[in-house]
Amino acid sequence: MKALGIAATGMMAQQTNVDVISNNIANANTTGFKSARASFTDLIYENQSREGAVTAEEGTTRPVGLDIGLGVRSVGTLRLNTQGGLTQTENQLDLAIDGRGYFAVNMPDGNQAYTRDGSFRLSAEGQIVNHQGFEIDPGVVLPDNTTSIEISETGIVSAYVDGDPIPVEVGQLTLTTFVNDAGMRPLGNNLLEATVASGDAIPALPGDEGVGILRQGYLEASNVDIIRQITDLIQAQRAYEMNSKAISTADQMMSAANQIK
Repeated sequence: MKALGIAATGMMAQQTNVDVISNNIANANTTGFKSARASFTDLIYENQSREGAVTAEEGTTRPVGLDIGLGVRSVGTLRLNTQGGLTQTENQLDLAIDGRGYFAVNMPDGNQAYTRDGSFRLSAEGQIVNHQGFEIDPGVVLPDNTTSIEISETGIVSAYVDGDPIPVEVGQLTLTTFVNDAGMRPLGNNLLEATVASGDAIPALPGDEGVGILRQGYLEASNVDIIRQITDLIQAQRAYEMNSKAISTADQMMSAANQIK
């Protein structure tokens, strides 16, 4: 009887499903977080009777086969890159991307990472950095005695210095897109890195065709739908319980068969 092994694969798959859902719920308030969905595939089949096999000398064939599946396995987590809601903060260095795109961040090892989290700050040198102190790319340095900052929807950064009514343009923020956003690898700390699956980074300006614009004084909220996650959690729990019940039933059947012998 293969039911024990088959049901065990179902329980392991639902454990993965619950792990993914739990991470979504845990990050319901994480800036720029994108929820994920576990995906599964069926395992190979044991063919006990081939469909199309000849069943009589007259040439009649079997219309269907007898294939017993061996269970299920997890194959990946699909990140759902839908737009999160915009939350007003009134902080001049908070930026939300309204549309497609990522901010590029220069990592200490010389590589680049990408993020939707636009909660930026200033370093001691006046550079615009993320909450870990990593400089955004291209770098923007504000002049001394800057009193306020203005960032346009197209990414132009202007600074008002010493109360001068005429702002000074100090930089241009850019965005990065990918052919396959779902193929990016999460690093934690709201950062993602490019992979072979995602394709190379495609630099663009905010407002370009197919690229989002910037909203100063806003942050993008997580796109996690709590109601949907709770519903998915209940479904995963029910599926886990049913697989557990299948193992219990198979065990009882095997015990009964052994007693007959």
